[in-house]
Amino acid sequence: MTLHDLTHVHYPETQPRDRLREIERRLPASLQRASRILVDSRFIAEEAIQHYSLPADKLQVAPLGAAPRFHPRDEHELQECLTSFGVGMRSYYLCVGTLEPRKNLKLAVDAYLGLPKSLRERMPLVIVGGAGWRQEQLEHIPARELSSGRIRLLGYQSGECVPQLLAGAHALLFPSRYEGFGLPVLEALASATPVIACDHAAVPEVAGDAALYADAEDTDGYRTQMLRLIQDSDLHQRLRQEGLQRSRQFSWERCARITTDTYKAARYS
Repeated sequence: MTLHDLTHVHYPETQPRDRLREIERRLPASLQRASRILVDSRFIAEEAIQHYSLPADKLQVAPLGAAPRFHPRDEHELQECLTSFGVGMRSYYLCVGTLEPRKNLKLAVDAYLGLPKSLRERMPLVIVGGAGWRQEQLEHIPARELSSGRIRLLGYQSGECVPQLLAGAHALLFPSRYEGFGLPVLEALASATPVIACDHAAVPEVAGDAALYADAEDTDGYRTQMLRLIQDSDLHQRLRQEGLQRSRQFSWERCARITTDTYKAARYS
């Protein structure tokens, strides 16, 4: 079986009650019954070993990868997409993720709202993501920010839209409280786009030193990192290069190979 994360243990309030009840009813017995357990990160492996008293040799880490469509792109290639959303190359912050409490988008919004108005007018915050459970976390956004276009809620986007928005963003804001991996982070790194994330769970394992971090409760600290990327062009360029290099340590081919080997081991154990 595959265990992606232990959100239900650490943040049960971010799960609908019926989903939480089913997880708690089924998961412990399933983990004991499985002969092999795949996880996306060492972080989750260690959590599962500790919380469920599992033997270490029962777990196998199979890190995820970024699809080929996530890669650096020049301004000419992105012009049609960016123009359609009214933004310019490297002139917007981007959030990508389902609109639900665990993604902690309120932190990114509050940090953004604390930026100088002059900066917000030339650097909008673009939020891409489908409606999730309890999306009312974003209802506090002032109407003037939405009507002015300084904050833009694009909803769910499919196809090439997300890869292109990632490649053109000044930075990906990824304030999630808890992730078993953090796939949008890797996709941003592969697109040569800097990332500002929270220093929790598996995200530092994915991004390493190629991202900036802040605490998930520290609005001022998160805003400071956003300003650093605006004020320090050398830092921005360095993170672009280091992120691209970091992303090459991950691939779906490697994930598939580990997964296949683990299933074979489970079959013959």
